[in-house]
Amino acid sequence: MERRQPPQTEEGWYVLHDFRSIDWDAWRDAPERRRERAIDEGMEYLTSCERVDDADEGESATFAVLGHKADLLVLHLRPTLADIDTLERRFEHTALAEFTERADSYVSVTEVSGYMSQDYFEEGETADTGIANYIESRLKPALPDSDFLCFYPMDKRRGPDHNWYELPFDERADYLSNHGEIGKDYAGRVTQIIAGSIGFDDFEWGITLFGDDPTDVKELLYEMRFDPSSSRFAEFGQFFSARRMDPTDLDAYLAGEPVPQEDDAHGGHPHASGDTEGHHHGESGGHHGGSGGPRGEDEDVRSELEEQGVYAGQPHGEDVHAVVLYSEADSDDLFEEVDGLRQNFDHYDTHVKTAVYEPRDDDAETAVVSLWDTDRAANTAAGFLAELPEIVRQAGDDEDDSWGTMGMFYTVKPEHRSDFTGVFDDAADMLADMDGHRKTDLLVNREDENDMFIASRWDSREDAMTFFRSDAFSETVEFGRDILVDRPRHVFLA
Repeated sequence: MERRQPPQTEEGWYVLHDFRSIDWDAWRDAPERRRERAIDEGMEYLTSCERVDDADEGESATFAVLGHKADLLVLHLRPTLADIDTLERRFEHTALAEFTERADSYVSVTEVSGYMSQDYFEEGETADTGIANYIESRLKPALPDSDFLCFYPMDKRRGPDHNWYELPFDERADYLSNHGEIGKDYAGRVTQIIAGSIGFDDFEWGITLFGDDPTDVKELLYEMRFDPSSSRFAEFGQFFSARRMDPTDLDAYLAGEPVPQEDDAHGGHPHASGDTEGHHHGESGGHHGGSGGPRGEDEDVRSELEEQGVYAGQPHGEDVHAVVLYSEADSDDLFEEVDGLRQNFDHYDTHVKTAVYEPRDDDAETAVVSLWDTDRAANTAAGFLAELPEIVRQAGDDEDDSWGTMGMFYTVKPEHRSDFTGVFDDAADMLADMDGHRKTDLLVNREDENDMFIASRWDSREDAMTFFRSDAFSETVEFGRDILVDRPRHVFLA
């Protein structure tokens, strides 16, 4: 008897969907001091979870569940089951727990399989950067700031007429590939976390969908119902729907008031401000470019350039976050794919711009640049962009033995375009003779020939700074003041 080939899998963070029902009769009858204590301890627990005070990494979020199945959902992602177990028991020691009962729960672990990228499992560490980054984002996902959540468990059917596990590997992979194409049409509107639960819970997978518009989730699931991967082979458990809430709104929630509160500065999402303090970024853009090191190193570069009169962007308030990927695909084919994603990205207020930049040098790769107001939005977009054809690397993930700079927002006055490119060519000739310089490329937005950016690679940070301190660079900066529409702004790479 032939044994069917199972796909290889790789696992990431463990996931707990913890559904709680509130004993409303007990809550109404409780003395005020007991309710105040429950609110204080509940907010402290939930806030601590979302800060991930308990572990080195992970994610947590709080949701108000719609309908009768539960009242609250606390969603945890952590590196180990021990972390999840501890969070469960810590909640039971809060005064809030006295007013709740567990309505349901689901335990799983984020995973990717060989259906997604067999090359990744075959090549291991040699797999291309784009795929590796995308898989990392699936194994250690950032919870999006979306308002709406839909969770459901599912199995693959093992019936007499349709048995998923009796299909050959290639046929299963084709089904899932076609299924995934539907999801791509909702990129930027619906984000998913797929977690395996074979041996952990009653079903085989737990699926969590996020979106700002609940009807986007509804339409996606409805469309997928007609795909054979679902219509022939999927079995589903209960569906839960919920709205994101901030732990500080717990008192309003329990009082029956609107959540989020209208005067919430964060808009109901603890991460919606886009605050990235404490995070690292890769290369940075701006008039000067940036570094492949932590933010403190980048601030040193920024300060040094400002001392020379070079505008390097403001540290807060005007910065945007960028995803920059390089592809060897045909530019026309790449643009068609990017344009489809961009139409979905435009549904989000945090989306600034997504464009394809073509190199003037035929030997260089085409770049896709996606700009966002927040770090989290950029990282979410990176997961979709990494699936573009023939992605070879993502800026910020280059080798450790070099240092990258990136200048963005070079919007040239049309009458000075040839002047700008001429000065770049002169600078490129000079750079070719500089110690430590590896390459510099000028890339042009295929939809706007006056919009460009410059990417360079150096042996070390000090080699690049030698150029930035040079008279030639200062003269270029002065020249740019007259021919650029606006001053380039600082960019953090997601």
